[in-house]
Amino acid sequence: MKINYASMIDHTLLKAEATKAQIEKLCAEAKQFGFASVCVNPTWVKYSSELLQDSNVLVCTVIGFPLGANTPAVKAFEAKDAIANGAKEVDTVINIGALKDQNFDLVQADIAAVVEVAKGSAIVKVIIEACLLTDEEKVKACELAVTAGADYVKTSTGFSTGGATSDDIALMRKTVGPELGVKASGGVRSLEDMQSMIDAGATRIGASSGVAIMNGLIADSNY
Repeated sequence: MKINYASMIDHTLLKAEATKAQIEKLCAEAKQFGFASVCVNPTWVKYSSELLQDSNVLVCTVIGFPLGANTPAVKAFEAKDAIANGAKEVDTVINIGALKDQNFDLVQADIAAVVEVAKGSAIVKVIIEACLLTDEEKVKACELAVTAGADYVKTSTGFSTGGATSDDIALMRKTVGPELGVKASGGVRSLEDMQSMIDAGATRIGASSGVAIMNGLIADSNY
């Protein structure tokens, strides 16, 4: 079955120094290639929604980013505000310290606070920041995301000590089963990188290199 690579890419710009012109370029590229979404910081959600209103490209944003150390109430408010501004997907970072302390009730409540706000309005992807976790902790984080009602689990913010690996994707896919989405994010810079993540079980790719990936696809007729 032929893969529609573009429809799996969240075209991403989360740098603190992102400018209006760069957001405009990001949205134009997303429309040109037919990416699934643009993933931008909350301050750019409303403008991106306006730029993309005549397209099928969704607006994705990040919650509690990049540390995940906000309270559940703050994350819920942030998600509610983003959705009101036009976000259709929200990627929320778990409370990593709470997970490591085995305070699983807090981690689950933290995720559920965002899920509750987003219900019926936006899909929720849960960033577990895999590079900071043991395999056991990765599994537990994914299980908590499932129990809290999330739609996806996601490897990384791209702002910590490492990004996505195919091993992490395979573990996450095994844990959540076939129904939940799995997003690989951080360090996916080429068509080969993307294919390895898909082969491991990823259904969405977060990348700032979406155009390079698509140009690689165009250059290589094997895909």
